[in-house]
Amino acid sequence: MLSARYREIGLGPLSQVCTGQRRALRRQTGHTLLELMIAFALGLMLILAAVTLYRGQRELFEQIVQRARRMDAGLTALHLMSVHLRLAGFAGPGDAPPGVAILGCSLGRPRNLLDSSPKTTVCEPNAASGSDGIEVRYRADEVNTWASAEGCATDCLGQAIVTDDASQAGAAALAVNRFFVRASPSTRAVELYGEGSGRFNVAQPMVEGIERLRIRYWLAGASRLVEASAVPPAAWPQVAAVELCVLVRGTQRSLATSYIDCDGRRVTASDGLPRDAFTTWVALRNRGLAW
Repeated sequence: MLSARYREIGLGPLSQVCTGQRRALRRQTGHTLLELMIAFALGLMLILAAVTLYRGQRELFEQIVQRARRMDAGLTALHLMSVHLRLAGFAGPGDAPPGVAILGCSLGRPRNLLDSSPKTTVCEPNAASGSDGIEVRYRADEVNTWASAEGCATDCLGQAIVTDDASQAGAAALAVNRFFVRASPSTRAVELYGEGSGRFNVAQPMVEGIERLRIRYWLAGASRLVEASAVPPAAWPQVAAVELCVLVRGTQRSLATSYIDCDGRRVTASDGLPRDAFTTWVALRNRGLAW
């Protein structure tokens, strides 16, 4: 009677109802697991994409920062040397001429031969560095240089220069500034070094990361730039302009290791460190005035 009643109202036996419910539950459980797996896979893909994007943005940011540091180092080095080159050969009214305003060294650095006298400058070869050196001379006072606490003129390192006549405070002193590149004895990092007449033969680092200094000279009436080795000793007063080029080396490895060097050639670095070359030209304003 009960079964017939179930059939009359369109329902099966109670066992059939329970069985159908269990099947529905099984079907729902299976779909939920599949959806969970899909959601998990999509989540992993999103996380992977976010991590990849973050790493890419971070590497790009680091490259931009490193590039900015190399540019800052290169432009700073050029500026520091250009300031003194523009003063090369300067002598005020009544001052003794400074002598030969500039002296260049190919693959070497200028140094004093025996003592601290600025009149005995020679070129010390250093072909391993691949860099040139230069010496700049001019009459310095408290106007064209930063004055020291005692009111004396200073050299490229800010050291007070003793005047020819020590009794005359503020008198024009002979500034002899030298620039070259070498590796730091302590850190082995390549740096631009400066040496001034405030303390001869005691060089100090000025700009970090300068791997090479390339200097070429334009003589009056010449048709091209030449290296220091091609300038005869008697022709240094004929130098009308100087080309400065610094090669700056980065500190972090990069995929972009191809660069244009100071000679205009494309070079690929073998150590994986990025490099940039920066060049400027400086006209010698005092050429022929007091040489």
